[in-house]
Parts: sequence; C-alpha cells; structure tokens
Amino acid sequence: MSGTPQGGRLIGLGLVAAQFALMGAIAWRAAPAFLGGRASLWAWAVLVASVALGVAALRANRPGNFNIRPHPKDGGQLVRSGPYAHIRHPMYTSILLAALAAVYGVDVDGRAVVGTGFFVLFGVLWVKAGLEERWMAAQHPGYAAYQAGTARFVPWLL
Repeated sequence: MSGTPQGGRLIGLGLVAAQFALMGAIAWRAAPAFLGGRASLWAWAVLVASVALGVAALRANRPGNFNIRPHPKDGGQLVRSGPYAHIRHPMYTSILLAALAAVYGVDVDGRAVVGTGFFVLFGVLWVKAGLEERWMAAQHPGYAAYQAGTARFVPWLL
C-alpha cells in the first residue's frame, strides 16, 4: 500500500464500492428466479462454475494475502498457483461468471437490466484490474513476466 498514491487508494475504494453495489443490484434482481426455481439449468451451471472458481482462488491464495482493494498489501506475495497459473484475476472472473449466471437466470423482461449491470460491472472490474496490475508490477519484480504468460480474466480470450 505504501507504493500506491493517495489518490489511487481513493479511486480503488470507489471502484470497490461500485463493484459491490453492482453485485448487490444484480443479485437482488436475480435471486427470486434462482430461489423460486425459475432459473435455467445453464444459469445454474454457470453459477456453480463461478463458485468453484472462487473457492479455488481463495484456496490458492495465502492467508492474509487476499485484498478486495486493487492496491497490493505490504508484504503480500504474488500467487501463481491454482487458477492464478492461468488467470491473473480469478476472483474477478468468478464474480463475472456469477453475474452472467444472473443474466441467464432472470426472466426475459429482466434480462436487459441485469445484462446492463453485467457490462457495467465488467467495466468496473476491467479498470480495477488495470490499476491493480500497475501497482503489482511496481511491487513485484516478477509481475511483468507473470502478466505476459497469463490472461486477465479468461484464458486465450481476455
């Protein structure tokens, strides 16, 4: 955190707030379909994949190393195992998969609203990941090589 400018920390906190607001709004809109048994099997499959990826990312990360803010923790370690071997931001990918499940889980009338939320959330996470990567490269000398060999969100695509 010491290498992150004060303004950067404030921007990071704003991105976290936007991320959680969007996640909450998407979940609020999609929950009735999932809880009411109206979500499609495809939506459930994507949601299960989201949870599996999130759990794998948490297991690969070292205790005390995880941070929801984009600036790295002082003394934090660069994780390259588990899903981090292929994806630099597997937790963000997990969040996006859950939001995609919500898009497919809601009824057709709600799909435009939830879909818009998905794309805005994608934009927030893209900006947040960009800041995080800049600060990780400044803190971890091996980050540029790691970055060159992994995808931001989706292997072989993004």
